[in-house]
Parts: sequence; C-alpha cells; structure tokens
Amino acid sequence: MRLSNTIYTPIVTEKSFSLASQDRYVFEVNMRATKGSIKNEIQRLFGVDVIDVNTAIIPGKPKRIMRTRRFTKTPRWKKAIVQLKSGQKIDLVEAGGENA
Repeated sequence: MRLSNTIYTPIVTEKSFSLASQDRYVFEVNMRATKGSIKNEIQRLFGVDVIDVNTAIIPGKPKRIMRTRRFTKTPRWKKAIVQLKSGQKIDLVEAGGENA
C-alpha cells in the first residue's frame, strides 16, 4: 500500500503502537525525502498538525540464500517518526492495529 511518492506505508509493530499513545507515528518513506517534505505530505494526506519529524536510514541485513552457503543483502530503507499535535490521531494506523 503506497500512500504517495513520499510516504510509502505506515509501519505496524508493537513499538509503533506504543509510540502512537504518545502521538508519534512511524512511516516508511522515500530515501530522498526530506523532513520538510515528509511534514507537508503528512499534513496534506491526513489533515493533522505535525510538530516534529525524526528520520533514520535503516541498513540492509544479510539474508541466507536457501540451501546454499551464500548470503544476499536486503535493501536499506528510510523511516520517519512523526510527532503530531497533542490529541490528534491518524486513523489509518489505528485501523491497522484493530485488524492485526
């Protein structure tokens, strides 16, 4: 599920749900996206006020090729942790948690 060219998908993990209680949401984003473009895109897509954006580039991990001694590497990717104004929610992430 790709939301836009900048924001790819919300990350749904236990840690991301614990951050959601603190008005922080985690997304996989384009490697070339800047904090400003991420902020503008979240505000446009969800109609919320973004206070802060933290980004991290997650390195690829080695994965073993089945039935061989060789390894390959998964691609690196970028994640953004977006803090919203107090009391605001993103329903898309909340809906994903109810179904999981």
